[in-house]
Amino acid sequence: MKTILVGFMGTGKTTIGELLAQNLQVPHFDLDQVIVEQTGWTINQLFERFGEKFFRNLEHQLLLDHLNKDGVLSTGGGTPVMNDNLTSLKQSQVPVVLLEASIETIFKRVSNNQTRPLVNQLNFQQLAKLKQQRSSRYYACADLVIATDDLSPTQISAKINRFLKQIKN
Repeated sequence: MKTILVGFMGTGKTTIGELLAQNLQVPHFDLDQVIVEQTGWTINQLFERFGEKFFRNLEHQLLLDHLNKDGVLSTGGGTPVMNDNLTSLKQSQVPVVLLEASIETIFKRVSNNQTRPLVNQLNFQQLAKLKQQRSSRYYACADLVIATDDLSPTQISAKINRFLKQIKN
């Protein structure tokens, strides 16, 4: 991997991951999409039929499978919450970039999104609480933090590119 993107839902991991991979001329892997492709089930279906624990175990397996691939990996919003995933991200030699955004920005981006199983059950305050609960996990594995609220995807990708070049030298 060239880099791994982490952060709460709605911070831009997939969008930035795709753009960054294109700029670096490497494949982009979205961990949630990999799970869907591997199982043939949507994230919602997996949560409903098998529960979050099943989903997180599968997510961990696929995270490990992808750490040694060449490309950019966008993780799911809950990936670093699991201890095994957090440890794997911290121990990896791959730079981890945390995409951060305010809860107001996130709420605008994700409300009424039917593909996010947790969003459908949470109001603004509950979403803010979940973000706060996960925040320390994101920061624990991050080598770089970028606030995405007021930046375009191109600007964010450029910041990550500069960081990657800087650490490579």
